Amino acid sequence: MADVSAAVDRVWRREAASMLGVLGRRLGDLDLAEESLQDALDRALTRWPVEGVPERPAGWLVTTAWRKALDRLRREAAGRDRLAALAAEPVPEPTGDDRLALVFACCHPALSEPHQVALTLRAVSGLTTREIAAAFLLPEATIAQRLVRAKRRLRERGVRFEPPVPGEYGERLRAVLAVVYLVFNEGYLATAGASAGRRDLAREGVELARQLAGLMPAEPEAAGLAALLELHQARAAGRFDDGGRLVLLEDQDRGGWDRALIGAAVARLRRAAARDAPGPYQLQAAIAAQHALAPDYGATDWKVIRELYDTLHALSPSPVVLLSRAVATRYAVDARTALAEVDALGERLDGYRLLHATRAELLRALGRGPEADAATRRALALATNPAERELLSRRLGA
Repeated sequence: MADVSAAVDRVWRREAASMLGVLGRRLGDLDLAEESLQDALDRALTRWPVEGVPERPAGWLVTTAWRKALDRLRREAAGRDRLAALAAEPVPEPTGDDRLALVFACCHPALSEPHQVALTLRAVSGLTTREIAAAFLLPEATIAQRLVRAKRRLRERGVRFEPPVPGEYGERLRAVLAVVYLVFNEGYLATAGASAGRRDLAREGVELARQLAGLMPAEPEAAGLAALLELHQARAAGRFDDGGRLVLLEDQDRGGWDRALIGAAVARLRRAAARDAPGPYQLQAAIAAQHALAPDYGATDWKVIRELYDTLHALSPSPVVLLSRAVATRYAVDARTALAEVDALGERLDGYRLLHATRAELLRALGRGPEADAATRRALALATNPAERELLSRRLGA
């Protein structure tokens, strides 16, 4: 029985999204697809110990779930009209295209961002409602309600579990990548003392990005996002010290970084860049790669990083990009020039904690201590992350 349970868990982890995708596409109802697949999983736990694990377990589960779904429709008056059309054709084996279609459906523009995230984690990653709620520090009932509303909205809008048509593809892909990046950041930016479930969101984000890159090999931005998240994850072990305090990049022990993961991410990025279709995620990954490959902070090629920020700003104009560029300016040019660049952003980013934290560091480098302390206090007033607040308080104390 233990072996069977392990087999069921393995096929669910690997194939849940594909199985839900093909069932959702045929049934047009994600709720019905989930319920029927759960019935099939329960059936597998009863039958497989006696009959053995089938050669194609995902196909067995989908076929069984399909029959369960037809049985449900047969018992429901509203479902009988659809029954004849559905029963005429058996459900096909799940494929990667079904997984991709499910991802796009979960990130459909008819859904708000919180609903997109919750549905993606539930349907694509296979997390339970309780796990998602724990990760986002929300009541389980809140997440359950989001999932019900999201699935109902898809059903009411008649959203098909198919990849978008060519005219919608670019915009829909951007939304999918943004949701995956958000999932990763929710875990990556969690403090050292956060729950394991919340920190695991970073791992889920990396896995989702890798799946997308594998499902869309011709999309360099999907590969760029996967490389970017892998590079961040490779350095994650150095972000906090033994006491759970945030460690800045310049002070991190690079010996603890995952060099194998860095190498794989850089190779992925090079393959994407060879397609000569640069995008924001590829450029962010290229910047992260410069940091990851530098033997130490002082050896970082800040001139190249500054140029990459210039290109990124040309593609995606943003004052936050210019703020990051100013950090590179400090080392590529000098602190005085960098401070002028930061001050030029003051009106647009006055409510952004990192503007004031960056300004404080530049003022301190220029020997303007009282002004640096004032900027640090302003950053502290805006910061909400406990680890960032502790770091800023430490700077003031020093």
